[in-house]
Amino acid sequence: MGRFQNSMVLAKASWRVLQENRKLAVLPLLSGIVTVLIAISFLVPIAILGQGGSSSSEYTFGPVQWILTAALYLVSAYVVIFFNAALVYAADAHLHGVTVSVGDAIKFAASKTSVLLPWAIVSATVSMVLRAIEERAGIIGTIVAGLAGVAWSLVTFLVLPVLVVEGLGPIKAVKRSGELFKRAWGEQVMANFGIGLITFGAIIVGLIPAGLLMLLGTFGIVAGIVLFVVWVSVVTVISQSVQGILSMALYRYATDGQVQGFDTSQLQGAFGPRRKRGLTG
Repeated sequence: MGRFQNSMVLAKASWRVLQENRKLAVLPLLSGIVTVLIAISFLVPIAILGQGGSSSSEYTFGPVQWILTAALYLVSAYVVIFFNAALVYAADAHLHGVTVSVGDAIKFAASKTSVLLPWAIVSATVSMVLRAIEERAGIIGTIVAGLAGVAWSLVTFLVLPVLVVEGLGPIKAVKRSGELFKRAWGEQVMANFGIGLITFGAIIVGLIPAGLLMLLGTFGIVAGIVLFVVWVSVVTVISQSVQGILSMALYRYATDGQVQGFDTSQLQGAFGPRRKRGLTG
C-alpha cells in the first residue's frame, strides 16, 4: 500500500472513531466559539485605544496595544491547546473502549494546566516571532516564516498527546514529539495533507449552493453567505476532530505498538524503521 493510500486509510479510521463518538466534535466547536469571543474582547479595546477615543482617522499602535496583542496571542493559544488536549484525552479514552463526557474531558484538561500553559506560552511566542518575520522581511520573510511554520507544525504534531499522557514540560515534549516524528515514514505528513485536501474539497463543494443562492438577489446573497460560513465552520470542526484522533492514534502506536480500532499493518507503515541511506543515496 502506497503512502498516500495508507494515509487515507488512517484518516478514514479516525473518521470512523468520530462517527462512533460524535461528542468529540463538541470540543473543537467550543474551542472555536470561545476563541472568537476572546478575540472580540481584545480587538475591540485595541481598536478603541488606537483611535485615542476621538473621531480622528489617524490610527496609532502604542505599547498598550502591543501588550494587549501579546495577551491575545497567549490567551487564544491556551484556549485552543486546552480544548485540543481535552479532545486528545477523550479520543484516547475511546480508543481504549472508555467513553468520557465532554465535561470529564474538560476537567481533565483543566487538571493539566501546569503543562498546557507553558506550552501555550511557547506556542504563542513562536507564532508571534514568525508573524514578525513575515511582516518585516518582505517576500523573503514570508517564505522563511512559511517554511519555518510548516516545519514547526510537523515536529510538534504529537506534542499534545505527549503532554496529555506523559506530562512533560514544553521543551522535553517538543523533543519527544520530534523523536517520534523521525521514526515516521511520512504517513503523518501525508495523512494531514489528505485531511487538508478533503477539507478543502468539502469547502469548495459548499460554494456551489451558496453561489446559487447569491444569484437570487439581496436576500439570496445574505442567505448564501450565512450558509457558506456555517458550512465552513462545520467542516473545520470535523477536520480538527479527525486530526486530534489521528494524532493520538499515531502516538499510541509509536509507544504501545497497537491501537484499538486501527489496523496494525496500516500503522506499521507510519512508524516503521527508516532505511539508512549511504552517500550514494
